[in-house]
Amino acid sequence: MEFSEVLAHRRMVRNYTEDPVEPAALERIAAAALRAPSAGNSQAIGVVVVTDLALRRQIAAIADEAEYVEAGFDPWISRAPAHIVISVSRQVYLDRYSEPDKLQSDGSAIDWPVPYWWVDAGAALMAVLLATVDEGLAAGFLGVHSVPDLHALLNLPEHHSPIGVVTVGHPAPDRRSTSLDRPKKEIADLIHRNHWP
Repeated sequence: MEFSEVLAHRRMVRNYTEDPVEPAALERIAAAALRAPSAGNSQAIGVVVVTDLALRRQIAAIADEAEYVEAGFDPWISRAPAHIVISVSRQVYLDRYSEPDKLQSDGSAIDWPVPYWWVDAGAALMAVLLATVDEGLAAGFLGVHSVPDLHALLNLPEHHSPIGVVTVGHPAPDRRSTSLDRPKKEIADLIHRNHWP
């Protein structure tokens, strides 16, 4: 698939068929997260691929999927045949930027005006979302704020923070989000040349 087609087809899907996802496709999708930028080549992104049905149901339970279904939506979290959980370690970045080649001229560590571990985690997330579309599959994202105890459930290292769950599968018709009813802003209002007018 051409990159422009991947971008055009990428959307958050919240319903899946029962069809399984090929393990090789899941491996390629998960590996895409590790191809995203990594400040200082810190390599602090972690990826957990969850295909076990009982564990997927546990993730759905702690995300309170039952309440979501009661509101008239599909059980997209438990129904998705795979979950990809992306995590990041702030500590790995701090350790990396304490190494000699990253210290400032006075020997001090940089002041982090932007927490690049979150920037890189977002890039890893987008790589997974695009790789999923490239495999002819669909993906949805469930932010970590909706999944308390995910860290403990997956036994992540103490210094790793999950950013959320990407559900992966073959798309099924889903209930359209009312967010999509908002009018699209004009590109000319969002992209500026040389400076913001």
